[in-house]
Amino acid sequence: MCGIAGIYSNKPVAAELYDSLIHLQHRGQDAAGIFTYKNRMHKSKGSGLVKDIFTDKKIAGLKGNIGIAHNRYPTHGGFGHGEIQPFWTSVPYGIALAHNGNLTNYTELAKIVTSSESRYLNTQSDTEVLLHLFADLLHNKQQPTDDEEFFGNLCSAVEKIFDNVHGAYSVVSLIIGKGLVAFRDPNGIRPLVKGVRTNKEGKKDRIIASENTMFYPLGFEPEGSVLPGEIIYITQEGVVFNKRLEKQTFNPCIFEYVYFARPDATLNDVSVYRSRLRMGQNLAEKWKQKFPDKIPDIIIPAPSTANTSALSMANTLGVRYSEGLYKNPFIGRTFIMPGQKARKKSVRYKLTPQRTEIEGKKVMIVDDSIVRGNTSREIVRMLKDFGATEVYFAVACPPVISPCFYGVDMPTRKELIANNKSVDEIKKYLKVDQLIYQDIDSLSEAVMRKGDHHIDQPCMACFDKKYITNEMNIQKINELEEMRIKDRNGK
Repeated sequence: MCGIAGIYSNKPVAAELYDSLIHLQHRGQDAAGIFTYKNRMHKSKGSGLVKDIFTDKKIAGLKGNIGIAHNRYPTHGGFGHGEIQPFWTSVPYGIALAHNGNLTNYTELAKIVTSSESRYLNTQSDTEVLLHLFADLLHNKQQPTDDEEFFGNLCSAVEKIFDNVHGAYSVVSLIIGKGLVAFRDPNGIRPLVKGVRTNKEGKKDRIIASENTMFYPLGFEPEGSVLPGEIIYITQEGVVFNKRLEKQTFNPCIFEYVYFARPDATLNDVSVYRSRLRMGQNLAEKWKQKFPDKIPDIIIPAPSTANTSALSMANTLGVRYSEGLYKNPFIGRTFIMPGQKARKKSVRYKLTPQRTEIEGKKVMIVDDSIVRGNTSREIVRMLKDFGATEVYFAVACPPVISPCFYGVDMPTRKELIANNKSVDEIKKYLKVDQLIYQDIDSLSEAVMRKGDHHIDQPCMACFDKKYITNEMNIQKINELEEMRIKDRNGK
């Protein structure tokens, strides 16, 4: 899972790309990079948080009114500086590319890219493979005479990518002398939204990003989503070409709504905040049916992704809502930390219980998900240490029973507690008095209840093992798990 942004403007874009990355920081904390274009490519990359990477001097050196940016959350490849996006190649034109997602047939694509002597891979990143594939497909075209002909070349290249590249990919690319390009895989698994702004000259500025969280502060108006299978080309003069090249079933990742996206985002024309409210409502109704005699004294979210669902659940049950766990805002999201040791160590630094809200009470903790179970168990222990008489645990999504190979860091089945334990066994492991999960149908309904979204069915492979792309057999799953383990171990 990563955050990407591309901006075309009538003024320098570096500062606004920086602001965009700040608003997308929750999508990746490992590294970040910005490419801009004016006469030549200008770039700046680094490891860590956005605010620590880009100094005023670096931003000033990123010249140009068009550019792309990326926040990295690694799911494939290593953790070194060479893995930081966007990636760049000089042939043809000069192309920079960033992507959010994960290519499930990386190994096969890497062999195709390196089969000739003209392309070499310097990293294990699937983005580098995608860049070179895209560049090769453009390199084999005749030189275009105008923007319309170049757009035809782009369409032909991306059509071949759709035919050959499996998995999830939302892409922004910057091409020297041409402009900004964006496209999204035919199933629309990863989000990609667009916005427009009228500048002082009466012309249009454009933005394309993973989420629309930065639109309002930057003055952009939402224009909906980049459609699954669609390509958009914005020339250096601001002329927009777009075409939907392929139409398949629309299957956006449901975990975006559960956990990853910011609550103020609208993805695929569905409000993330409203989805989470509905998750809490549905979960409360299930609680009332299953445990009518178990009424908590207080409902506390595991901050902060679960806050919205917990608030809604409290309202539906008629129970007081309290932020009884204080979250240190200077510690990052534990789910996307690269190692389990770092995750476990950070929980007590990250969360501090408030005794006055917990002591002597029956407490319901609401969390967005339970993935490995270690954080959840630690939270339960904290609540009991601070005097909770009973602890109930409510989860806004179903049990996570299968790894995601489309861009979320759930590397192996062995690490997923629900793949190895029943709900009753998980309850015992967490040492809670009651445990309840959301149903799959209730979660899907919470996301799809409102909005002109045209979603056929969300991708819920992590909950139901029904992978969207048809190459995901048991052999492929084993291969991808082994690849993830090697990436983690740096081999």
